[in-house]
Amino acid sequence: MRLPPLLSPGARVALVAPAGPLRGAEELDASIANARSLGWDPRPGANVLARHEYLGGTDAERLRDLNTALADDDVDAVWCVRGGYGALRLLPHVDWASLTRRPRALIGFSDVTALHAAASTRCELITYHGPTARVSLTDFSRTSLVRAVVEGRDPCGRADAARTVRPGRASGRLVGGNLALLTSLAGTPYAPDYRGAILVLEDVGEPAYRIDRMLTQLRLSGALAQIAGLVVGHFTDTAPGHDLSATALDTLIGEAADVAGVPAVAGVPVGHIDEQWTIPLGATAQLDADTLTLAVALS
Repeated sequence: MRLPPLLSPGARVALVAPAGPLRGAEELDASIANARSLGWDPRPGANVLARHEYLGGTDAERLRDLNTALADDDVDAVWCVRGGYGALRLLPHVDWASLTRRPRALIGFSDVTALHAAASTRCELITYHGPTARVSLTDFSRTSLVRAVVEGRDPCGRADAARTVRPGRASGRLVGGNLALLTSLAGTPYAPDYRGAILVLEDVGEPAYRIDRMLTQLRLSGALAQIAGLVVGHFTDTAPGHDLSATALDTLIGEAADVAGVPAVAGVPVGHIDEQWTIPLGATAQLDADTLTLAVALS
């Protein structure tokens, strides 16, 4: 897997909305301010404020912004302004050839998982599962993002608030992201390669039975049998009447880890939360479930 060039002061960063829409100009202003606070030169896509039903513009509008950024050799990174839904619809038409020819950082999470997975399979490129541009960057999230995309250092480490679900150690490439997106990618040419991988999972708004269903799908499709380790972040904002306790989540994760026969941790800072790690998907990592440590190699 190739590591894209690190970002320097003045890096030109395209701001695109490949999935859901921004809620208004104030969220674009926040995205621009975040990029500038990191010393970057933000370049919003022409359609970044577009809206079409539940999408950030029509497929053609969202694709035009993304492909324009990928084809522009002056663009050093693509920072998705939000998740939501819609990136999956674009995958067959994304200009993967330009991203292969001119690798650059791709940053975002949630629905952006679709782009991360496809960039891995089509371009063999390390991408960054990290905060979207519109969010309020806490010091924790900012530090992890900078370590990953600016300094090329391990952006993770020990997750003090995490829990050991199944003890042990593992090493492998980091794959994963949003659980719902990963199950949606199963059976497509854009699904990640799970062989020997450390699988990272998070999601939002999903009750326990649907998390169970999606993990079962990964088991029945053979994905879980291939992984080397399991790193689970936060499953937040479950549906009313379907509260998901840490114990219930750990039971589901434990079942998946037992099927795979791999070490597993839960509650790491990944997901729809204020303080999150930036995960370099495709990079090699060491998981120690006993010490709750994820060590990522970026050199």
